[in-house]
Amino acid sequence: MKRRLQAVINALGIAGIAGVGVLLFCLPFYLSAVRPAERELSALRDSREQLRTRSLAQPVSGGGQADELRRFYALFPPAAALPEQLNMLYSQAQQSGLQVDSGDYRLEPHENSLLWYRVTLPLHGAYPQLRAFVAATLKAMPTASLDGLQFERKKINDPVLNAQVRLTLYFRPADEGGLP
Repeated sequence: MKRRLQAVINALGIAGIAGVGVLLFCLPFYLSAVRPAERELSALRDSREQLRTRSLAQPVSGGGQADELRRFYALFPPAAALPEQLNMLYSQAQQSGLQVDSGDYRLEPHENSLLWYRVTLPLHGAYPQLRAFVAATLKAMPTASLDGLQFERKKINDPVLNAQVRLTLYFRPADEGGLP
């Protein structure tokens, strides 16, 4: 066996031995570095494709500014979805474990524009609950905006905060023919 090994080494020479060494090094390198990078790249491509198919926006075509504006307004829920959006807002507060008092609601129509529904909610709960509520609401309702946040604590050691959250929910008008 030793003679055979010696004969193979002599037949390969220095270049052959170096080649075998490189081959032996490549296999662990491929398994530890290249293969995981390929899997990560594949996962990133899959997530990019999911985002592309899930996107609310449609690709812009050469249809002009009127088409682009119509597509922009189509991103917003219709005015008839207002009760559904409010229910979603209340369910987010309930899921976050917050106590909701009666709020202030105002509909502000703007001529040839979106409808603005201003909501001011007095909430009671711990800071992490309030933070979770705001994050979950903005994630679930991407056409809403956070306009203001005010915290107040009755005692310095009191874990319960009194907060006032001001949001604006945007809706497209019911009469879409009036859009620019």
